[in-house]
Amino acid sequence: MPKLKTKSSAKKRFKITGTGKVRAAAAGKQHGMSKRSQKMIRNARGTMILCAADARLVKSYMPNA
Repeated sequence: MPKLKTKSSAKKRFKITGTGKVRAAAAGKQHGMSKRSQKMIRNARGTMILCAADARLVKSYMPNA
């Protein structure tokens, strides 16, 4: 049997925690910060844990996770 391939885009954007949750960076912080509110910029700092429905989708992209 061939090995299962991991989606390279998912590999770069998400990490699986030790308990199996999916950690991701906040969306909307790549460019255009001047039009965003300071509250949004503050709240989108760092990383967050994805909800269960989104995590299930991401885990399907990373079969060995």
